[in-house]
Amino acid sequence: MSDQSKKHISGFSKLSKMGKLRWVVENFFREPEAVLHELRSYWHEDEKQQEVLDSLSENTLSNFPLPFGVAPNFLINGRSYAVPMVIEESSVVAAASAAAKYWLTRGGFHSTVLSTRKEGQIHFLWAGDFQKWVKLFPRLKSFLLEKTAPLTASMRARGGGVLDMRLLDFSEEERHYRQLSVQFETCDSMGANFINTVLEEMAQALSAFAKREPELRTGDFQVVMAILSNYTPECLVRSEVFCSIDELGPVKNGDSPQVLAEKFCTAVRMARIDPYRAVTHNKGIFNGIDAVVLATGNDFRAVEACGHAYAARDGHYRSLSSCVIENNTFRFSLEIPLALGTVGGLTKLHPLARRSLEMLGYPSATELMEIVAAVGLAQNFAAVRSLVTTGIQYGHMRMHLTNILLQLGATERQKEAAFAYFSDKVVSYAAVRTFLEDQSQ
Repeated sequence: MSDQSKKHISGFSKLSKMGKLRWVVENFFREPEAVLHELRSYWHEDEKQQEVLDSLSENTLSNFPLPFGVAPNFLINGRSYAVPMVIEESSVVAAASAAAKYWLTRGGFHSTVLSTRKEGQIHFLWAGDFQKWVKLFPRLKSFLLEKTAPLTASMRARGGGVLDMRLLDFSEEERHYRQLSVQFETCDSMGANFINTVLEEMAQALSAFAKREPELRTGDFQVVMAILSNYTPECLVRSEVFCSIDELGPVKNGDSPQVLAEKFCTAVRMARIDPYRAVTHNKGIFNGIDAVVLATGNDFRAVEACGHAYAARDGHYRSLSSCVIENNTFRFSLEIPLALGTVGGLTKLHPLARRSLEMLGYPSATELMEIVAAVGLAQNFAAVRSLVTTGIQYGHMRMHLTNILLQLGATERQKEAAFAYFSDKVVSYAAVRTFLEDQSQ
């Protein structure tokens, strides 16, 4: 048997956790015993906690720790928060904390949920006159609601459920392609499982309806798929900060508050014009948003995909934030779709996700939307303000000084000397390495 063939296996998922781990280290690492010991060292000492973590994924070998940090001093809608953030980049938490403290004395963040509607779709093929479906739609809608009533009863009792339906015709773009679009309210749940369960039941009912109605038997009917959409432009939240221009000072680089305000707004407008700038601009927003979404056990991948699609909703990728100066008032805002939940799923299973929600005061889904949007705006404010004043590297690389010193194997004495030396200097990997070499001589 060749070495390459040994690296393939049948029935891997049926092996015990230790069996999986041993097979991987023996086939893909030069020092299998050392790697096995290292990966086992990250197992949770509480076996029950580890069982929960193992259940969250497939073929789990170990845990991948990320820092669980906090950004204090957030004032959002008049309420104080210490916001949990899970992210590997220290400058993100530092920037969010600095922006929160900055706006704490300037009225804080003002967030408003504009809508909470989510959408799912049944994609089907039907060859015939689409107007026949349009004519029968009122009857179809009643039929589908009746068939899914047992599945939606609990959600309806909480004020949610199916809100509306639409029939769409895409046959000009794809032969015979039609769609049933269904709008949902899922209350404090993110709702993915609920939506998909209801949609799959509706798909079966839709097939039955097509077979029973004489007018629809003229065309071949086929459901292609039934699935929620992660694009939720009607699950929307807005967050903003504002103050008089004079209150923006003092400014680190010596600019006047008026100059800072004008440069800041210009930089934001540039991100609305140029997609190359907009992508980096919005990535900064998601630095903050993703960290809170991850800490609270929500789906950061869905949130990012939706946010970027929303940024391109007019056919041109733009900044998600905007800035204006009116009547001597600086106003900076963010409008973004955020489909979040605070009950069910990972929010209940992951022990630190539960603690995150406790830290935030057990918010509802809409309150969590307001918090997360405020953190995204804070992150964006900190980044843009640095860009138009001291430059991004001044603060960014200073936060990385500790990491660079660790990479270079600095002693405690060298670390103390480096912190003092770089207190008023720009940090770079080369500069730190040179400093340590000089210290060693």
